[in-house]
Amino acid sequence: MLETVKDKRLQLSKATGAEKKSRFGQFFTPERTAEFMANLFPDATERCRLLDAGAGIGSLSAAFLERWRKGSLHFQRVEMDAFELDRALIGHLSQTLDTYRGRTEFLCNIHEEDFIHAAVASLSGNLFSKPLEFYTHAILNPPYKKINSDSAYRLALRRVGIETVNLYPAFVALAIALAASGGQIVAIIPRSFCNGPYYRPFREFILAKAAIRHIHLFESRNKTFKDDDVLQENIIIRLERGGRQGRVTITTSTDDSFKDIACHERPFNQIVFPDDPERFIHVPALPKKNNVNISQAVRYRLADLEIEVSTGPVVDYRMREYLRDMPAPGAVPLLYPGHFRDGVTWPIKGMKKPNAILLNKETQKWLYPKGFYCVVRRFSSKEEKRRIVANVVEPYVFDDVSMLGFENHLNLFHNEKRGLPEALAKGLTAYLNSTVVDENFRCFSGHTQVNATDLRLMKYPSRDALIRIGEWTMRHGMPAQDQIDARLETLIE
Repeated sequence: MLETVKDKRLQLSKATGAEKKSRFGQFFTPERTAEFMANLFPDATERCRLLDAGAGIGSLSAAFLERWRKGSLHFQRVEMDAFELDRALIGHLSQTLDTYRGRTEFLCNIHEEDFIHAAVASLSGNLFSKPLEFYTHAILNPPYKKINSDSAYRLALRRVGIETVNLYPAFVALAIALAASGGQIVAIIPRSFCNGPYYRPFREFILAKAAIRHIHLFESRNKTFKDDDVLQENIIIRLERGGRQGRVTITTSTDDSFKDIACHERPFNQIVFPDDPERFIHVPALPKKNNVNISQAVRYRLADLEIEVSTGPVVDYRMREYLRDMPAPGAVPLLYPGHFRDGVTWPIKGMKKPNAILLNKETQKWLYPKGFYCVVRRFSSKEEKRRIVANVVEPYVFDDVSMLGFENHLNLFHNEKRGLPEALAKGLTAYLNSTVVDENFRCFSGHTQVNATDLRLMKYPSRDALIRIGEWTMRHGMPAQDQIDARLETLIE
């Protein structure tokens, strides 16, 4: 049956236009991923109430039901609700589920309606809608699409205490809310919910209502939904409604072949740090030594160090009339990510971006005094080795100018819009460029983007320790990666 579903999925994926995929947030689950997700459910013998919200053509339902049919799930009866809003898929979904309808112990209801509104109506006790019975199991590949703050979805979700900015956390939160005590929810979702302020209410909802039992991480960002050309870092998560939180199983694989799967367990306090008000969810990729998480030497916030981090304030398309391709009288350097490759190279002739910006009363408030700064690019490329890439801005690189411009695709560390002491800027840069910091950052950030908020919420060594590291780099020139890592190990052990 799963081979039939696979052929249907590939056919529909090729035939479905990008506009429709975007409108529905619709990406079909590959069969190996669906099987892996179905296998995450613990065995049980009682009646199963299964939810598949955003069922598509039934890939996830089929994987779950195949496991039941083959005898590794010992339910006496399965009752299923499958929700699918896209009318064009209902026939395919029905054909998939018809394979299992012959069993008297299987009952399936296909709902051609909006899952969010149906779930909210049931949870809020709408007298004009049929209530949904609580589910023992839910398997989800929810749609990925942003929702506006004044949309009907946001207003409906607020009625049941759910606040979110995207459809996928809405689906997962509703599945949790509709789950019976001990109910199991397995979902494949973007990793972006693990950090960032917009998803904090969703994280708090999950952690208040359920226990995290299992997280699977794909090390490659572009393989999970490769047939749909999706570049999105996804995780698979298993939650237990009302469960008592214990250790979390972490599995990793390079891609959805699951050929090199690795497994380890972590205590929950290494997944969600007890003193973290943001409730970031860290996903350790491998059981490597990563003492930066727990070292008493790395426990300071930037505010403790008298350092600030900001997004580069120059948004070039808003200041186009003041930009200059090359240095010119009355202009000062304007720095883009392209100017940073193992240090600063400025100006760059033939660069697609401007190298300078006029200094006048209109632009001065967006500029910084020339000095030592640490800068971090906000975006990494598709499969770049490092997520955090830091460089030092050294004032002597530039001619006799008083100010510098930092474009919006950079983050810069400063002190009240002024430069940092040289040793501090260089020590901070070395720390951010260490392998252990990069690995730690990846534990909670699924973005290719490095936001100023992310950097602000990280922990750092003391100011004195950073200065000592900076003085060490000044004595040794540009240290190699292994030298930086070895130096940091002496700090955090």
